[in-house]
Amino acid sequence: MLLLHGILFIQSVVTLSVQRCLTSLALVAVPFKIPVVLKIIKHFQEEGQGSEVVQGVLLGLVVDDRLEITNCFPFPQHTEEDADFDEVQYQMEMMRSLRHVNIDHLHVGWYQSTYYGSFVSRALLDSQFSYQHAIEESVVLIYDPIKTAHGSLSLKAYRLTPKLMEVCKEKDFTPEGIKKALITSENMFEEVPIIIKNSHLVNVLMWELEEKSSVAEKQELLNLASGNHLEKNLQLLMDRVDEMSQDIIKYNTYMRNLTKQQQQKQQYLHRRQLENTQRQSRGEPSLPEEDMSKLFKPPQPPPRLETLLVAGQINTYCQRIKEFTAQSMGKLFMAEALQGHNS
Repeated sequence: MLLLHGILFIQSVVTLSVQRCLTSLALVAVPFKIPVVLKIIKHFQEEGQGSEVVQGVLLGLVVDDRLEITNCFPFPQHTEEDADFDEVQYQMEMMRSLRHVNIDHLHVGWYQSTYYGSFVSRALLDSQFSYQHAIEESVVLIYDPIKTAHGSLSLKAYRLTPKLMEVCKEKDFTPEGIKKALITSENMFEEVPIIIKNSHLVNVLMWELEEKSSVAEKQELLNLASGNHLEKNLQLLMDRVDEMSQDIIKYNTYMRNLTKQQQQKQQYLHRRQLENTQRQSRGEPSLPEEDMSKLFKPPQPPPRLETLLVAGQINTYCQRIKEFTAQSMGKLFMAEALQGHNS
């Protein structure tokens, strides 16, 4: 749904932004103001439940090689009963209202929450392609509430790489097209560094809050219990590995069928050649030419984009497990050293 409404909205209100992006843009960093981060976190806390995804619009402006995110607003959740609700009209009204109060209103991307890092999907790729095709500087911001709840703010900004943008424009997701474009699971998305900017008053407030925080709350960082989080990531990783295994089986079946058909084609051409030789020796005309593409229709190759996305999601899970286990192993070694010292 985000893709459809996003395309309609972009085509209607971003003419100025498109005209500004006539040359290739290489973003160096994405500075965020702290109210934007708080709005995104509040949006998920109010409307996100479990694995439900919340989404919204990022507003800001481009300064040199930096994309500054200064404001945002959410996509409201609505049910089937709200059939008359128009998301495009809602976004345009929000942009118009922000412009009237002299707030940055240029559309520069969108944000989305994720469930245990499960964000690499066809829906996200299609949505980001439509945004980035119309607004070259646009990014997608991924917020992980579960990792944030464990004490580490998780916000990452991504863009599609130029190679993947070209493949999506041509819509050539065949094995040959993917191979020709040199697309792998590691170069589909490019991560843009994020810089969270606070005012001096906010920094002073943070120092005061840190001084007032109790020691008991700080000791939660030394908690050795990590089974639930690690178990869930491993379970999701196994599910994606199963999907990858099924895709590999489909591709191997396609290659076997293609090889078998090529052998049958060569055998048929060899028999025709022998028969034509015999007919020529008897003074008879050769057999008429036949369309080989009709006699031997090549099997339909399986799309490789879904396989790349699954591989990219597997890579994401592995990185998360690596980071999480590295922290857990550090705690365990520290606990072992303390035990040995006390004994």
